[in-house]
Amino acid sequence: MPRLALYSLIVCVLAVAAAVLSFVQGMWIGIVWVLLAGLSSNMAWYYLRRDRARRAAAEV
Repeated sequence: MPRLALYSLIVCVLAVAAAVLSFVQGMWIGIVWVLLAGLSSNMAWYYLRRDRARRAAAEV
């Protein structure tokens, strides 16, 4: 797994945890955490797919 994908995945998990805690405490700032989780999950998918494409191109 590429390093940037791993970092993005960790940020995603932490953002989801922060969003849950914010909503449980009744704070609306959790919406920002949800948006950050979405962004970081998209980044993780991007880096994973880019790595797969590079590996496939290297095999050919």
